[in-house]
Amino acid sequence: MDPNKRPDNMVRITTPELARTFIDEQVAACREQIGDKNVLLALSGGVDSSVVAALLIKAVGKQLICVHVNHGLMRKGESEQVVDVFKNQLDANLVYVDATDRFLDLLDGVAEPETKRKIIGAEFIRVFEEEARKVGDQVSFLAQGTIYPDILESDGVKAHHNVGGLPDDLQFELCEPVRLLYKDEVRMVGRELGLPENMVERQPFPGPGLGVRCLGAITRDRLEALREADAILREEFAAAGLEGKVWQYFVSVPDFRVTGVKDGKRLYEWPAFIRAVNTVDAMTAEVPELDWALLKKIGDRIASEVPGICRVLYDLTPKPCGTIEFE
Repeated sequence: MDPNKRPDNMVRITTPELARTFIDEQVAACREQIGDKNVLLALSGGVDSSVVAALLIKAVGKQLICVHVNHGLMRKGESEQVVDVFKNQLDANLVYVDATDRFLDLLDGVAEPETKRKIIGAEFIRVFEEEARKVGDQVSFLAQGTIYPDILESDGVKAHHNVGGLPDDLQFELCEPVRLLYKDEVRMVGRELGLPENMVERQPFPGPGLGVRCLGAITRDRLEALREADAILREEFAAAGLEGKVWQYFVSVPDFRVTGVKDGKRLYEWPAFIRAVNTVDAMTAEVPELDWALLKKIGDRIASEVPGICRVLYDLTPKPCGTIEFE
């Protein structure tokens, strides 16, 4: 049987009962696979990695070492939130690594999207290998939050960090308990595992983080502008009551400049693209018709409050033909 093919007779997880059955099966399978060894998990705080963490904590407890790597490509305040939720509230065996300079130095001058993804994915594994040595325990497994759309899209669409970005000399055996699930199924499983609702409904965030939203070659000043613009977008969506109602929303900033005017002076700064989509399984997506006053407020705030950005645009492209991310 092809491990990358979801069985035709696999029942879609749409009820708490089906989710509990899946959890019981995967807890048993993970215990059998891992045994008395240790397992590393890249814990971003997103839905997929959080559900995998909860599953493995249930299966093997402290044998799971959660590693949160701040690669400098996180959203504003995100690493701090991950540490608070998982270490302080859930008592996870969490290791925090600030590798900002390490990642950004490697990405300096790299513009090709697939190359960026592979650099980020490979460096993640290097960091995990180093952390395994630091904790002094024998780590045999690498857990990942790979889900089924990652596998499908990696066949001819784009490499995902969980599928196409791993180095050839990988030293760990993979443990991927939700690899055959769609996003809506992962959320259902997360609820049955007792994860907080705001974590289960957290909008997806790619493993390469803002690295695939800071389009082209990443620069630190444009990355910071992107981070601030994205924070404004999320703040205004929350104030408008759209959290949990719009599936995913974010800002991307390209590597070209456009003409603008501010305070009577001509500018040559970056545009910012707002992307918002609704979907069930991430295979197709539609663009919501947002309130014009909200869009105008967001645009005005980003253009006036974020240094380096002078124009804001709203992407109207559904999937297909556009993917959800720009890169």
